[in-house]
Amino acid sequence: MPEKVMIIAVKKPDQQADKFRSSLDEVESLVRTAGGEVKYVATQNRMRIHPALYIGEGKAKEIKNIAIEMEIDLVVSNDELSAGQSRNLSDLLGVRLIDRSQLILDIFAQRARTREGKLQVELAQLAYLLPRLRGQGTQLSRLGGGIGTRGPGETKLETDQRHIRQRMDEIKRRLKSAVKQRGQYRNRRKSNDTFQIAIVGYTNAGKSTLFNRLTNSLSLEENQLFATLDPLTRKLDLPSGFQALVTDTVGFIQDLPTSLIAAFRSTLEEVKEADFVLHVVDSSHPNQLQQQQTVKKLLHELDADTIPVLTVYNKKDLLEEEVISFAHPYIVISAWSDDGIQMLKQKIETELKMLWQPYEIYLPAENGSVIHHLRRKSIIVTNFFDENQEKYLINGYIKDDNVLQSVLKGVKEKQ
Repeated sequence: MPEKVMIIAVKKPDQQADKFRSSLDEVESLVRTAGGEVKYVATQNRMRIHPALYIGEGKAKEIKNIAIEMEIDLVVSNDELSAGQSRNLSDLLGVRLIDRSQLILDIFAQRARTREGKLQVELAQLAYLLPRLRGQGTQLSRLGGGIGTRGPGETKLETDQRHIRQRMDEIKRRLKSAVKQRGQYRNRRKSNDTFQIAIVGYTNAGKSTLFNRLTNSLSLEENQLFATLDPLTRKLDLPSGFQALVTDTVGFIQDLPTSLIAAFRSTLEEVKEADFVLHVVDSSHPNQLQQQQTVKKLLHELDADTIPVLTVYNKKDLLEEEVISFAHPYIVISAWSDDGIQMLKQKIETELKMLWQPYEIYLPAENGSVIHHLRRKSIIVTNFFDENQEKYLINGYIKDDNVLQSVLKGVKEKQ
C-alpha cells in the first residue's frame, strides 16, 4: 500500500506563479515515481523562508492537525531544508519529513542499475546527509522503510562522521577508476573517428523511447521521472549509410541538487564529449518552454552549450495545437511513429551537411576500403561508377577533422 504523503511549499514574492505551480506539479510527480500517494498539498505565501521551521509556526501547527486527521505517513518539502529546519519541523509535526533533494536521491537509489550508478547514488546521499547528521537520532529511529529510506541505511547514517567520510573517500576512489575506464572508451571512439550523438532533455520527455526507436534497442522505457540513470550507448545507422554512436542520458530537472550533478558527472560527461546533441522536448507539456530553459542552463554549466543542437519536439500525437519553436533548428515528431523516426534521421543528416565540408572525388574500383570507410564515416550524396574510367565518382559531406580528410587529399594529389 503506498505511503500517504503531504507536500508543503513556500511561495516567495519573487517567484512567478506559473513556475511555482510547475514546481509543485513536479514534486507531485516525483512522489508518485517514488511510490507514494499525494493526499494533501499545503502552500504558504511568505516574504522569506522561516529560518527555523521553513514555514511559519501557525502554519506548521495547522499542518500537524491535518497530518493527524488524514493519517499522513510522510511530509515532503518542495525546497531543500537545512539540518535545523528539518529537525525542528519533524519534531513539531511528529511525522517523518524529507525534502525535494532527498526525494530525488531516493528515486535515484531505486533506479540505479550498474555498480557505478549505485556508488554514485550512495556518494550523493552521504554528501547530502553528512552535514545533517547531528541530532538525527530520534528522526532515524522512526524510519520503518519507505520513501526517503533507500540507500545507505540507518546503520551507516548513525555511525560517526569520520566513518562516513572514509566511506565517501573509498567510493570516490572506485568512481575515479570507473571514470578513467569510461574516458579510455571515449578516447578509443575518438581515435576511431566515431561520431557521437548525445540525447538530452527534461526528465520524462521521451528520450529513452526515442533512443530505442533510433537504435532498435530495448532500454528501459517508463512514463516516470528518471527512468534512465546509467548512460547507454548504441549504434545509429543514418539513411546514407553513415554510422554514429548515440548515448541516452539521465533526465534533467529544475533545481537539481548540485550534489547530484557532481555524482552523475560520468553520465553527463558523455554530453560534453558529443559531436552533436539531440535535445528532446515533451511538446505536449504545458511548461515545455521552462523545461527547455532548464536544460539549456544545465548544458551551459556543463560547458556543453557550444555543441551543435537539434531540438526534437516529441509527443506530436498528444498535441492540440501547433508548436511555436524558439529553438532552431528543430523538428516536430512522435517517437512512436515510423515516419517520425525516418524524418528525424533525415533531419540529422541535413543538419550535419550544413556543418560539414562538401567533397567530390574519383576513386579507382580497387580502392574498396576507402569507399567502405567513406560510406560509414561521411554522408554520401551520390555514388556513381564510371565504366569507361573504371572509377567511382563520389560526392558527399565530411567532418572537418575526420581522419579521412588526409586520405582524400592524398588520393586527389595522385590524380
